[in-house]
Amino acid sequence: MVASLSSSSDRQIKAQADFFAREGYVVAPGLFSAPEVAEVREIFARIHAEGIPGHYAARSEQDGVRSADDPLFDFPRVMMPHRHNDRAKYFMLHPRVVERLGAFFGQEPVATQSMFYFKPPGARGQALHQDQFYLLVEPGTCIAAWTAIDDCDAENGAVLVVPKTNEAEVICPKVADASVSYTSHLVPVPPGHKAKLVPMKAGDTLFFNGSIIHGSGPNRSKTRFRRAFIGHYAAGDVRKISGGYRPLMRMDGTEYEVEAQSSGGPCGEGWKGALH
Repeated sequence: MVASLSSSSDRQIKAQADFFAREGYVVAPGLFSAPEVAEVREIFARIHAEGIPGHYAARSEQDGVRSADDPLFDFPRVMMPHRHNDRAKYFMLHPRVVERLGAFFGQEPVATQSMFYFKPPGARGQALHQDQFYLLVEPGTCIAAWTAIDDCDAENGAVLVVPKTNEAEVICPKVADASVSYTSHLVPVPPGHKAKLVPMKAGDTLFFNGSIIHGSGPNRSKTRFRRAFIGHYAAGDVRKISGGYRPLMRMDGTEYEVEAQSSGGPCGEGWKGALH
């Protein structure tokens, strides 16, 4: 059940939900405590050192990594860690994240994906894009919960969002500049809009609608990582999603299936099932 919004904390969540509905994104400060941030760092430092057999290796085999000289070669992102690590699953289903998702969706959420980005010094960013392009949630759209595990600013590649693009259709991307983006898709900023940097402190969580255009610049710091733990979610009435995100997970941690999206979306069948 979605909690009633009656206490002081719930009034804060209601204000965040109102901002989210209007702007398409919102930052919830300090959603993860300092000990939780430290635990997330430790979990993924261990995963990076030890790997996950058949799933994650500490050397990248992912698209967009150009060579062993690329910082992302040694620090590739970790995809779907909740399927292999119980504490990663706990943080994907974090009660304070779930509480806000319920307010933003207006109903119980379901989890579709978890990720961890290391973004070491010198790493490229990710060109502006829309998550719904990949997930193809039906009905509605997805919501991302992007939790900073390091302080984030312009120097180390904080997230950029384009406010009020939450009502935008999925836009077929252009080709991104590979010198600054490790992914190849770029969604241009629509006329009348402007990308906005979102500085965050470790433990803050940025929520954004699946249609929101967002991305990040390179990490230009010489010494600082920009680590982040990310979950993607859909409303509980989801019927279809791109195949790579199945099975989904209820908030009690049980898995279940929905129909694989049969459409490649407005950009064609070539995009069907792509993992973000």
